[in-house]
Amino acid sequence: MSTDAAHAGGAGELYVVATPIGNLDDLSPRAAATLARVDRILVEDRRHAQRLLQHLGIRPPTVALHEHNERELLPRILQELREGARLALISDAGMPLISDPGFPLLAALRQESVRVTVIPGPSAVTAALALSGLPSDRFCFEGFLPAKAGPRRRALEQLKTEARSIVFYEAPHRILDALADLCALFGPQRAAALCRELTKVHEECLRADLGTLLRTLQETPEKQRGEMTLVVAGAPASTPEEAQVQALLRPLLAELPLTQAVRLAEAQSGLPHRLLYQSALALTLQASPDYIAALSPGSSVGRAED
Repeated sequence: MSTDAAHAGGAGELYVVATPIGNLDDLSPRAAATLARVDRILVEDRRHAQRLLQHLGIRPPTVALHEHNERELLPRILQELREGARLALISDAGMPLISDPGFPLLAALRQESVRVTVIPGPSAVTAALALSGLPSDRFCFEGFLPAKAGPRRRALEQLKTEARSIVFYEAPHRILDALADLCALFGPQRAAALCRELTKVHEECLRADLGTLLRTLQETPEKQRGEMTLVVAGAPASTPEEAQVQALLRPLLAELPLTQAVRLAEAQSGLPHRLLYQSALALTLQASPDYIAALSPGSSVGRAED
């Protein structure tokens, strides 16, 4: 067992330092002082880190540590720490290890007599959650969804009944595909918030249901740019009425087009047309991969009936 409270006198120390997610003024004085006094800084990208270090007016030695080389560099870094080096670990933005490099190093240090100190600070996860207006007392963070369609849909399938708010990171070139899959598997009416360019000049938080977010981005390409954090409301508890509606609609949808199935269900049950239509649409989206493709730019799938 290792402990950070009492470590060997000759061992070094690793500082895990959170850095700004956009606005350099968000760096804490403690973080700045730490970066100024360490022997070396482990950085995700040297060019990106240089902007921060120039802002601080310091020129410490840096070592690039990223997903392609961290296993290779691990023995060397561990040896430096054993010999008493004081190192800092930073990522391009936010807290290291949160969808960023560093986990193999921290995992290895569990077995070492090296003190690890965290210098907390900016985080896109908590910033987006605070802005979203969605429940924040309980949430889960899923990082980046898989880039390929099949693995992404399988990941979302496992999350569609998650009751807590869910936070995702997403790349601009994949955001439309991610929103389309979310509409298909979670239903277009699920509440969400898309936060772009957090703490930067063009910060924006779009609060709407998933279907509206998808259409907004399809119709406004400039909103597909920038660093994105997506917060999705947890799954609502199923009510007896919802279960009854789904039981009514499923056999009809298996045999009839959506509109006809809704009209027949309305005639049989007397339930409101809009309730039946929205439930039928959600069931159809969840069941048919073809509907996911139909949610491409220009499609009307996911719009409420006139």
